[in-house]
Amino acid sequence: MTEIAAAPVADRSRVVIGRTLSFLGDPAIEADAAVRYEEHGAVQIGPDGRIVWAGALADLPEDARALPRDEHGAKIITAGFVDAHIHFPQYRMLAAPGRDLLDWLERFTFPEESQYAERPHAEAAAEIFLDRLLANGTTTALAFSSSHLVAADALFAAAERRGMALATGKTMMDRNAAPGCLDEAEASGVDSRALIAKWHRRGRARYCISPRFAITSTEAQLAVAGELLRDNPDCLMQTHLSESLREIETVKALFPNDPDYTAVYERFGLVGPTGLFAHGIHLSESECARLAEAGAAVVHCPTSNNFLGSGLFDIDHVGDPRRPVGVGLATDVGGGTSYSMIETMGEAYKVAMLKGRRLSALRAFYLATLGNARLLRMADEIGSLTPGRFADLVVLDPEATPVLAARDALSASIEDRLFAMMITGDDRCIAATYVAGAVWRGTAAH
Repeated sequence: MTEIAAAPVADRSRVVIGRTLSFLGDPAIEADAAVRYEEHGAVQIGPDGRIVWAGALADLPEDARALPRDEHGAKIITAGFVDAHIHFPQYRMLAAPGRDLLDWLERFTFPEESQYAERPHAEAAAEIFLDRLLANGTTTALAFSSSHLVAADALFAAAERRGMALATGKTMMDRNAAPGCLDEAEASGVDSRALIAKWHRRGRARYCISPRFAITSTEAQLAVAGELLRDNPDCLMQTHLSESLREIETVKALFPNDPDYTAVYERFGLVGPTGLFAHGIHLSESECARLAEAGAAVVHCPTSNNFLGSGLFDIDHVGDPRRPVGVGLATDVGGGTSYSMIETMGEAYKVAMLKGRRLSALRAFYLATLGNARLLRMADEIGSLTPGRFADLVVLDPEATPVLAARDALSASIEDRLFAMMITGDDRCIAATYVAGAVWRGTAAH
């Protein structure tokens, strides 16, 4: 694997001015105390691209008053979005129809992912994939790669060139898929260890041990994944869980001695505090209780679940305060139908309504920023406007379209503006994206 030399970083000192929004906690639990909002606010960025200070513009420190200024007027400055579940090799697969999840995987996903054995293909795809994230205000992602070492290596390298925080890993899958995207149990462990040694905590990179799901991994491979996690306990672990009813029945047939789907992962030591389980639509009370006890999290992927007809996620059932499971939010491209975390928040709101629940705009934006950063164990680096964090920022325009501009005239609070954006907004709301204090301009940070 070729070493990538980091480019020298220019002094990024500046002040970014506009309405500022940041979270200190979950608004559903801590109410107003969780929210820091300034109608006339500012963020001071230091030479290394980290936040030095944030607050009311009137209180801007004296030593920051002569710095260059980015004036964003009435636009909203908040932490860059964090996508907690997305598939890099599916970047061009949006709107690929399937009868259900398993049919969709067989017909479209596995043939597409087989192409990532070729490094030139993976490198070209990584450039497009990361630029699409940044165009949508997403500055950090937890991404599945393909089963090929070269694909994960190419994605890490592309993120490093942009100065982006990224968590990913080689997907582990040794059965029930197209030959071109299968690996072998022991080989998957060897490749994963090589990638961990090269990339984990190198700059802003994090490694995520990534068995795709129980259907595509033998017991031997799940055991290897468990060994990797035991040997590297600060690595993340991602997989899929309880996404569709036919998937659950298939898992039951493949693992007849385990009492439920979650128990399969428990048996191999994969359910723990760094575990992120995508979907979790059909979890039982027992499964939720065990996930909560282990400190694991479930990642809600509303556009994907709706598109594939997998079911309606119950955010209050999973996050029940009597045994709360951590909940994240994600696009799940390419089963998901949009790269936009704004559109994803809107779909999450609608799913909640259909389940008789309520998801406030403030909580939705918390989940997409600090909430997801916490699940990725990166909240000391990203997810808020707290000093010391990287200045990964998104600037949101609440008047980005004529429809939004008309609606904004009726808004009386930041909750109103965020709600209007998440229901009627999309990538057009992204006025600017900053990566470690540098404005992204279409191909990389400058």
